[in-house]
This record gives sequence, C-alpha cells and structure tokens, in this order.
Amino acid sequence: MTDSGERDPRHEEREGLNIFGRSALFVRQVISELRRVVTPTREELVNYIWVVLGFVAVMMTLTFALDFGFSSLTQWVFGE
Repeated sequence: MTDSGERDPRHEEREGLNIFGRSALFVRQVISELRRVVTPTREELVNYIWVVLGFVAVMMTLTFALDFGFSSLTQWVFGE
C-alpha cells in the first residue's frame, strides 16, 4: 500500500499469472514508475545540456588528438 492507500503495483507478484496478466502487471508498473518521475526545471535542463555538450566536446577533442597522433606516427614509420 502507498501513502494514499492505493496498492503499489511494483510489489505485486507475477507468479501464477499468464502472459496477459504479466503484460498488464508490466504496464501498471510502468505507469506507477512514470508517476514518480520528476521533470527538471528549466535551469536544471539548461545545465544538463551544457554538461552533455561539454562532455561531447572533450571526447571529440580526445578522439581528434588520438587520430591525428596515430596518423602522424603511421606516416613517420611507413613513410608516405
């Protein structure tokens, strides 16, 4: 039971249920979890976007540096 008195589908047993019962239980559990999702504020969302863009920029720089380094090394070893 939840604080509001309704049954919490996350704790229902799936044993003894047929495929349709398990499917219905899954849908109830998904809906129950989606009700718990907290949408970020606009400020948090902008912050998350900057963090992701920063991480992608760092990874692109690292990949470029490694690619350029290995390419230069390969050209030095084997010549053009």
